[in-house]
Amino acid sequence: MKELKRAQPLSEAREIFRGEPTDVQTHPFVLRDSEGQIHVTGATRMISSFEYEYVVFRTAGPVKLNLPKKAAMIGLVGGRLLVKLDEEWTTPGDISFAAGSLISYDLAEWKQNPLRAKASLVFQPGPRQALSELAATKNLLILTMLENVQSKAFVYKYDQGAWSATPIPLPEHTNVSVSAASDEADQAMFTVSSYLRPTSVWYLDAETKSLEELKTTPTAFDASNHVVEQFEATSRDGTSIPYFLVRPKNARFDGAIPTLLYGYGGFQASLLPSYLGPVGRLWLEQGNAYVVANLRGGGEFGPQWHQAAQGATKQTTWDDFIAVVEDLIRRKITSPRRLGAVGGSQGGLLVGAAITQRPELFNAAIIQVPLFDMIRYTKLGAGASWIGEYGDPAIAEQRAWIKGYSPYQKLVAGKTYPVPLILTSTKDDRVHPAHGRKAAAKLAALGQPYFYYENIDGGHSAAANLMEYARELALEFTYASRRLCFE
Repeated sequence: MKELKRAQPLSEAREIFRGEPTDVQTHPFVLRDSEGQIHVTGATRMISSFEYEYVVFRTAGPVKLNLPKKAAMIGLVGGRLLVKLDEEWTTPGDISFAAGSLISYDLAEWKQNPLRAKASLVFQPGPRQALSELAATKNLLILTMLENVQSKAFVYKYDQGAWSATPIPLPEHTNVSVSAASDEADQAMFTVSSYLRPTSVWYLDAETKSLEELKTTPTAFDASNHVVEQFEATSRDGTSIPYFLVRPKNARFDGAIPTLLYGYGGFQASLLPSYLGPVGRLWLEQGNAYVVANLRGGGEFGPQWHQAAQGATKQTTWDDFIAVVEDLIRRKITSPRRLGAVGGSQGGLLVGAAITQRPELFNAAIIQVPLFDMIRYTKLGAGASWIGEYGDPAIAEQRAWIKGYSPYQKLVAGKTYPVPLILTSTKDDRVHPAHGRKAAAKLAALGQPYFYYENIDGGHSAAANLMEYARELALEFTYASRRLCFE
């Protein structure tokens, strides 16, 4: 990191901080209040995908903060510095906070001595809760949380030494995200979405306590014949795995409903309800079902939900996915001949692991921009930055974990796999197209049928514009219909 003054040549910039060669990245941060006043500047070392180290610049020199590695500085609200914890932490003053908590410091006390300032609790999640999003207005904190994968939103205010929370009465059984927050007034906007109801934008004025729906996106499909249900499957280790089922209202539970099962399960990313749009038009309107699985490795229940399927325990994600499949079959919602798996990126790895471990459970697999050869993933594209998620195949012990599920190595002679559709992009600069290419080549070498499509444009989305995206959707749903909707 260097300090560059206006109109100064880059060659004259002064180095102010340097990370380690093993860091994922190092970048500066500036803490400003709602009036624009700068209180602190510093540097963030991203040690791995999920671990950070913070340094603040002071007159006497840089000071490394005594925060845990799995913590993130959020910003300033109401004269308080906010920090989110992704691991359990006991402060130097012997105060303990649970993983997934939000804590705060008095800004003046923290600036005087950041190593001895006393932290206090803002929010602590319950057993089936997780902190989702944070945003700051002029005087308030806007917080969204998940409760059993359902969103709730709150206004938090710090007054007379304590935080108080007021619920924001947005529609229930939806996904609520903060789309904008004003630093000049106590106003915010929210995006509200669900599987069958078009996405809408809401406006909150906390000063006048007014809340109104501003606009709704156009309807993309007829949702009147479908319902959304939430179920839970029991994974191999006994953990309950929630999933959403979107199905026809008049469904006959005889195992005959063509069903697509979507999953991700990685990087603490949560799969939350969102309007199905093209899926509704191209799949649901034909009388079919769609399922979204909330697997460990994601963030639906906070950092522990992610860490339960990370590194040595990554197989847990694939076990959860298979448990959802078996639950769908047990409930006679669908059957292997009517079931297809869908996933992209980490989700492409998920589908690859599922069809190589339990190929008899699927009759279709849509594998989008996938990770596939996990023994060499660190050598391809941005792979080395994901060692925190999967482990390092250059280390013998960790290579053994990875080899246990790597789909490329698990494709073997003598098994029959569901005929997959593999999609990637020549210009994917995140997950290298070599993964998808190698998957297709291995299937070809084994004499196994497959479909393969590589778009030239589009990066990791595999589509650079709406026409290319429409073509990708047409390929996927034509494939799914032919594989699963036969008479």
